[in-house]
Amino acid sequence: MARPEKLRCVAQLPNVGFFRPVGIPANALQGVRLSLEELESIRLKDLERLEQEECAQQMHISRPTFHRVLESARKKLADALINGKAIQIEGGNFELAQRLFRCGNDGHEWSVPFEAMAQRLPLSCPVCFSGNIQPMPLPPFATGRRYGKRFRGGRCR
Repeated sequence: MARPEKLRCVAQLPNVGFFRPVGIPANALQGVRLSLEELESIRLKDLERLEQEECAQQMHISRPTFHRVLESARKKLADALINGKAIQIEGGNFELAQRLFRCGNDGHEWSVPFEAMAQRLPLSCPVCFSGNIQPMPLPPFATGRRYGKRFRGGRCR
């Protein structure tokens, strides 16, 4: 039996979830899917210009895993740019650095860091200690094939 994948920490959700080339009719357009952890790897390495070891630490994964995620992202982006494909950013196996929750009893809102979410600690309201809590909703593009169980697709630190 394969070992389950660790959640990858994503600092923030993108403002846009879809890019397409101009001049190609929608019915002729092909696309690639870029997961949110792949987008985060591009942000950390190519935009923030961090070393791979530091990128891996920020995403809470090993350096070889970070390298594989980054290479996959770069390959997809190159394919989209060179072959005129749309880029759909969605889903993945990630959690946000800080996840916002709301208590159903008193309406209190608070953030839970990635480490607590990754360890699947029991959650309760820090004010009234109620277990009646709900995660704040994520935008639709943050959800994907792996989203849903254990709040997959929306938390980390």
